[in-house]
Amino acid sequence: MERVDADLSKLDRAIINAFQGGFPVTSRPFEPAAAALSERGIEVTGPELCDRVRRLDADGVLSRFGALVNAEAIGGAASLVAMHAPPDRYDEVAETVNEFTEVAHNYEREHPHLNMWFVVSVADHPDPGRDGDDRVREVLDEIEAATGQPTYNLPKQQEFHVGAKFLLDGPVSDGDLDLSDLGPSVDPVDRETLTPAERDLVVEIQGGLPITETPYADVAAAIDADVEWVIETITRFNEAGKVRRVGVIPNHYALGYTENGMTVWDVPEDVLSEVGPAVAGMDFVTHCYERPRHEGVWEYNFFAMTHGRSEAESERRIAEVAETMNEHWDVEPSDWDTLFSTRILKKTGIRIAERADGNTSPQRSST
Repeated sequence: MERVDADLSKLDRAIINAFQGGFPVTSRPFEPAAAALSERGIEVTGPELCDRVRRLDADGVLSRFGALVNAEAIGGAASLVAMHAPPDRYDEVAETVNEFTEVAHNYEREHPHLNMWFVVSVADHPDPGRDGDDRVREVLDEIEAATGQPTYNLPKQQEFHVGAKFLLDGPVSDGDLDLSDLGPSVDPVDRETLTPAERDLVVEIQGGLPITETPYADVAAAIDADVEWVIETITRFNEAGKVRRVGVIPNHYALGYTENGMTVWDVPEDVLSEVGPAVAGMDFVTHCYERPRHEGVWEYNFFAMTHGRSEAESERRIAEVAETMNEHWDVEPSDWDTLFSTRILKKTGIRIAERADGNTSPQRSST
């Protein structure tokens, strides 16, 4: 069977492997990025590299190029939610759930009872003394009233790893090229809120950077800001976790990563602190969290998402997770399950602008 990524050149593979994080935040970032590839035997100039990234984006190999904004650190709250949709009403329930603008992603997954899984994303609660989690609960109450079905809220209690990398056979196969240290030295800021200028920057970059030789200058022009301030602020956001990484964001389906399995585990509490880092360290695990149980309905407290380019590869990777788990406690077949997605019901992305608006201070300052 022909591989989905068979038409990608050596340069394409090098770009995808090298720059899923750690892309330079400098005035002309494609120049040092090209130099780093040339040092690894991939001869390319800055303009050629920029042109190739632009082509990969246009062809749909990339979802976008730019900064991956960490919505949680920007403000508001998000939560994974499970629900049972009766088979004879499944499409009706899905349509009702999807009508809520707060629902960002919704998937049909294989499970005998909880067959609908969606993400609710909200801004901070407008009422003083209440937070984003309260707003999530309000949205779930509204969904339950509209569908007649109970929801099971599974907020993240502990994050062990978030960092989806989809690597290909070819150059820089370990994905270990990090040029983030080429940016300016910045000092941390001791506040959680955004200034209005920072809010404008977050909204401008959330969908990607312009794929030009001077992307940060183009962003600065779009929001009427100084380019050095844009570079310094993105660097600071990257170091503070408001931006998870800067680089190319692959369309993993276009690269052949079509099999995603959400493995769920009933991990004993006394080994959770050991199991989390061990599973998170596996390079094919893209997300790894502790989440709450729901007695009598949902007994699992640990989630690890894996991706594969075939059913066989996916099964091998899930087996590796099970082996790692078994090093820490005697895993029984009833202690875990894998929920494969069978249908994408909605995928609109997190509404960063709304969450940033709810966490913006009234001062007019860019510092």
